[in-house]
Amino acid sequence: MNRKKLQKLTDSLTKNCKHFSKFEVKCLINLFYNLVGEVTERQSVIIGLDRNAFRNILHMTFGMTDDMIMDRVFRGFDKDNDGCISVTEWVYGLSVFLRGTLEEKMKYCFEVFDLNGDSFISKEEMFHMLKNSLLKQPSEEDPDEGIKDLVEITLKKMSQSEFEAQVFKDPNEFNEV
Repeated sequence: MNRKKLQKLTDSLTKNCKHFSKFEVKCLINLFYNLVGEVTERQSVIIGLDRNAFRNILHMTFGMTDDMIMDRVFRGFDKDNDGCISVTEWVYGLSVFLRGTLEEKMKYCFEVFDLNGDSFISKEEMFHMLKNSLLKQPSEEDPDEGIKDLVEITLKKMSQSEFEAQVFKDPNEFNEV
């Protein structure tokens, strides 16, 4: 990318990006094109980061290992649902993911857990999200039963406003996640 195009893109993204300085946006744009270049070095058109490349970044950078959560984080970044994360989605997604306000992070986390997009987190959705995330302890009890019990205690069916109310009760607990 030539310097003029980079400057124009940096200016454009900085205007709408609340949590990064102009210099940081420029660095994120350069990082994005370096990452995309590694993935698509033989292609002449740069589309964006596909699911596998993004999952690799989540794993290598943030230590994420849960496939379902990595897929949901990818969906949270891929706002236009085209299967690739564009440079714009990359910068805006990282803005919330790394430096978002408590409200922005709550909204993002709710979207990650709301698997069917109906604006509620059901017991089934919570079960699927927790199933692979919790450490399984060796015991005679069915491990799924323990997860079901935890989900039952946690919620029956939770709307976004109820989710936010729970987070506001103890924001420090939310930041540890």
